[in-house]
Amino acid sequence: MSATPAWPPSSLPRLFIDEPLAQNMRLSLDGPQANYLGAVLRLAAGAQVKLFDDRSGEWLAEIEEAGKRRVSLRIVRHLREREPVPDLWLVFAPIKRGRIDWIAEKAAELGVARLVPVVTARTIVERVNLERLRAHMIEAAEQCERTALPQLDEPARLDALLRSWPADRDLLFADESGGQPLAAAARPGPAAILIGPEGGFTQAERTAVAALPQARPVSLGPRILRADTAAIAAVGVWMAAVGDWDRHAIR
Repeated sequence: MSATPAWPPSSLPRLFIDEPLAQNMRLSLDGPQANYLGAVLRLAAGAQVKLFDDRSGEWLAEIEEAGKRRVSLRIVRHLREREPVPDLWLVFAPIKRGRIDWIAEKAAELGVARLVPVVTARTIVERVNLERLRAHMIEAAEQCERTALPQLDEPARLDALLRSWPADRDLLFADESGGQPLAAAARPGPAAILIGPEGGFTQAERTAVAALPQARPVSLGPRILRADTAAIAAVGVWMAAVGDWDRHAIR
């Protein structure tokens, strides 16, 4: 006898809604979201979708009216609470478009709590398109069944960031001059990983970071890594050491 299939199925479309959701709430979607449901997927009245709001978790909703430009839905059931995420920040120097988008996408998938773009002496990107980065994070969360999104900060200068650094948060400084292996340096509690620009940190910056009591220089291994690879590799090592990988299924 075959088992009863899980309901709702995990294959239902998922959308992020940037407002608090609640039981029996009615929503009217337009723009890209309506086009996706009505024109791309061609869903009709009665079809179901999953919604999440980065606040209350995930909800099951049913389409009441569907068109190519507007879709009306009603929330019918709460599926699960917002997932807990480890208290890890990724502090990184902005790099060129495409590669910085990839950092935002993978950080959202991995469960980083906060993304902090930091401007250093050798940062070559003058402007960070936060709206585009957030769009990549949302798309990753929709596809990977995440119910939480990283907080995305405005870019800050490194010196200002160091002056206001929280007293209780470790700063794991991925210094090209070396340090303790990251897996050994990681420990439970509030933490952040600092990744520099493609040209590396200046000596003055390394000295300033090292002077911070919460900072610990760490190594990412014997190979030279590009900035985007270093950022995600470091997050992966930290998650494996003290994160929540033992509680998450691979999708």
